[in-house]
Amino acid sequence: MTKAVHEDAWPSLPLAAWRDTRDTLHLWAQMIGKIRLGLCPMVNHWWNVPLYVNGRGLTTSTIPYEDRSLEIHFDFLQHELVIETCDGDRRTVALEPRTVKSFYEELMGKLHDIGIDVHIRTMPVEIPNAIPFDQDELHKSYDADYAHRFWLTLVSVDRVLQQFRGGFVGKASPVHFFWGSFDLVATRFSGRRAPPHGAVPNTPLSVVQEAYSHEQESCGFWTGGGGYDDAAFFSYIYPEPEGYAKAKVPAPGFFSETMREFLLPYENVRTSPDPAGMILSFAQATYDAAADLAHWNRTALERSARPMPHEYRTAGP
Repeated sequence: MTKAVHEDAWPSLPLAAWRDTRDTLHLWAQMIGKIRLGLCPMVNHWWNVPLYVNGRGLTTSTIPYEDRSLEIHFDFLQHELVIETCDGDRRTVALEPRTVKSFYEELMGKLHDIGIDVHIRTMPVEIPNAIPFDQDELHKSYDADYAHRFWLTLVSVDRVLQQFRGGFVGKASPVHFFWGSFDLVATRFSGRRAPPHGAVPNTPLSVVQEAYSHEQESCGFWTGGGGYDDAAFFSYIYPEPEGYAKAKVPAPGFFSETMREFLLPYENVRTSPDPAGMILSFAQATYDAAADLAHWNRTALERSARPMPHEYRTAGP
């Protein structure tokens, strides 16, 4: 791998340089996620609402609407939001410096123009001091370069998390992007019920308790904020077993007492000789500690043999 390719795959993403863009994009993404939430059938743990990394940005995948279907995706190459239906209608909304209010109004208008009428709750979730979309003229930043860097990072992280997910044969989530917390994550489950979870800002308690209804261990990536103000990989288990915070993980990974999660700074990952290897080591070490301390049935839940060799998978019928 050449140095140029390596840098493109893992670009610099300091939160201080694009915080305003990140915050605006976070709110735009919540609108799209809420549209999916309003139209898709319920799936356990709210797996009917996330977005997914694709070859141009982030997509809803197919959303049903009466006897039609639509898909909405952020295109971080052309910098536009694209709305497409199965019967050929297509509308776009420019990704550019603009208020959340104006983006919301144009988005809902474009949907109405093609016969898609959906009502969403305009109050953002999981954000303290939130402003309803149709009133928010505070957030209005969009730096196309950093939005593109963000997507390139998600592409690389998605690739690594897909590989990590393959080692688990128990119940596991897709690798998906949750627009509430604005993170890309993959989650493993023990199969046992969990105690009721506590509250999350601007989110109904019932929503949180559905998300955490069963014992789970999650590993993912987010852009920073809260207890750690820069991009990082994270790993946590719910409920947290005794001794988890003292588990040993490869440096520079560490346990955040504030967030009750293990963190691995993105800057250390992207500048390492083997970013994917560092992430996989962190993910495996934190999962090992979580599963052992919580007494998961690892024999039943984990792949006992290596996946099919590449030669077999590509040989064809």
